[in-house]
Amino acid sequence: MQHPTSNSNPSVPDPSSGSRERNHVCIFCGSSVGARPIYAEAARRVGRALAERGLGMVYGGGSTGLMGTTADACLAAGGRVVGVIPEPLTLKEITHHGLTELHVVSGMHERKALMAVRSSAFLTLPGGVGTFEEFFEILTWSVLGLHSKPIGILNVDGYYDPLLELLRHAVSERFFRPSHLEMMIVSDDPEAIIDQLTTRTPPPAGPVWIDLEQT
Repeated sequence: MQHPTSNSNPSVPDPSSGSRERNHVCIFCGSSVGARPIYAEAARRVGRALAERGLGMVYGGGSTGLMGTTADACLAAGGRVVGVIPEPLTLKEITHHGLTELHVVSGMHERKALMAVRSSAFLTLPGGVGTFEEFFEILTWSVLGLHSKPIGILNVDGYYDPLLELLRHAVSERFFRPSHLEMMIVSDDPEAIIDQLTTRTPPPAGPVWIDLEQT
């Protein structure tokens, strides 16, 4: 059932909170479907798997690409989907209007902060630079001690192999700690990685280097 759109302008919520959202997984993915059908099929499996496990989905509120594919699959399977979209993007006619909840916020930073606080884990599917940026920001927040929520990468047909190799190279060159690499859960199986994200106990958050409002 579609719920009324809400306009939100949070004062930058704390991503380490969210106990009431322990049954929601934040999905980062592309607003395009990609070059091969395998990406959309993986997205549909993620959406169905979330609903079948009684898990809600939090994402960027779009109707196109893998974003819309994942949301539609979750909704079709009886799941709950929460969208968070910046107001300027609502003018581009890409908003998904069939969501359980839709929050319209003022900008990208508010969007990511609200998505983080509404979620208990994060899963990155294939996508482009926007997806990369979301993944790296939530990983950075973990490194900075701002949260200790599980972070996963769905490595569909090796899509993220170059990214993972870059991170391993950063470890070998001592720009990235092995413990930070170990924070991530990587799998090519949509159902298995969702199970891991919801059952794995993440390491405790490290020392907090900055406040979220300073990011």
